[in-house]
Amino acid sequence: MLTTELIEAKFVTERELVSPEACPALVLNADFTPLSYYPLSLWSWQTAVKAAFLERVDIVAEYDREIASPSCRMKLPSVIALRQYVRPASHPAFTRFNLFLRDRFTCQYCGVPGGELTFDHVIPRAYGGRTTWENVTTACAPCNLKKGGRTPAEAHMQLISRPHQPSTHHLQANGRAFPPHHCHETWRDYLYWDVELLA
Repeated sequence: MLTTELIEAKFVTERELVSPEACPALVLNADFTPLSYYPLSLWSWQTAVKAAFLERVDIVAEYDREIASPSCRMKLPSVIALRQYVRPASHPAFTRFNLFLRDRFTCQYCGVPGGELTFDHVIPRAYGGRTTWENVTTACAPCNLKKGGRTPAEAHMQLISRPHQPSTHHLQANGRAFPPHHCHETWRDYLYWDVELLA
């Protein structure tokens, strides 16, 4: 049977073995909402500590893990909030990642999620189709190969949803459907604050 001292010593040892690199900080805007859901807005422990010392952020929650210098000790921040509000862009950048996020990482021809995803020009470039939000969609490699340089009608393929330019809010909402692999307990109140409560 372990004594209180042994249990406490074991806890301290385990706490000190956790690498600081395993302690990212969730970054919240000044209104206490995450800057981004997917990818989740995380800063390394070094960036979070530097921002705290420069008084650019407030520390909202901390890990048990401590760091020390010759002159001070502090617990690593697990949740930080910016002191100045950062207004999100109304229209996200047109990138492959944002395109896949708009389409929820699902082929828009066969409906299969994940896999080897590519992007497809609905109206092929050979027909004058442009590389825009309204003409590019997510496709799995087999569907993209099957469609080839044809329109969906010519290839006898139906689109699940028409391509459109998403708002930042739309992408954030889609990002909430993909929870992060690592979610520290102190983050939960800030990641799921707008989830409907069960009675």
